[in-house]
Amino acid sequence: MRPLWFVFAVLAPALALAQGTIYESKDKAGPVFSDQPSPGAKPVPLPPPNVIVIEPGTPRAPAPAAPFAYRKFAVVAPEPQGTIHSNTGAFPIKLAVEPPLRKGDILRVKLDGNLLDGRYTAPDIALTEADWAAAANPDNVEHRLQAAILDASGKLLIESAPVSFYVHRATRK
Repeated sequence: MRPLWFVFAVLAPALALAQGTIYESKDKAGPVFSDQPSPGAKPVPLPPPNVIVIEPGTPRAPAPAAPFAYRKFAVVAPEPQGTIHSNTGAFPIKLAVEPPLRKGDILRVKLDGNLLDGRYTAPDIALTEADWAAAANPDNVEHRLQAAILDASGKLLIESAPVSFYVHRATRK
């Protein structure tokens, strides 16, 4: 013999769908429930079905992603207070960028406070003789280099600390 709760558990989905009258009759195993009347069956009063209607709501907007940020950005070559040897003014610049430069972001470089014409997309930059002639202050022995990362729209994302360095040029006497 099955307990009464089991019978209701089995019949509950049918009850919810049928919404008709349920009849209870007795046999030697116990109560019998049916949606068809039989001799001696009595209607069972049922409360209205407990139905939960979930209305589709407006979808929740995803949480805004944290804005992208560069964790590290620095001029690593020339070294601070270091000396480079170049008769023409051409020398390599090396920048440390973490995470790596995103596609669309650009590097801009200032030499002695003057912005170089180049828009660079890699952290290893070859400063040319023309760059040196256009931006370096020829009267200075000490020079300053600073770099910045800009997004595609030109907005400044991060700027390195300025690095002071010296340029040694060979001369003949």
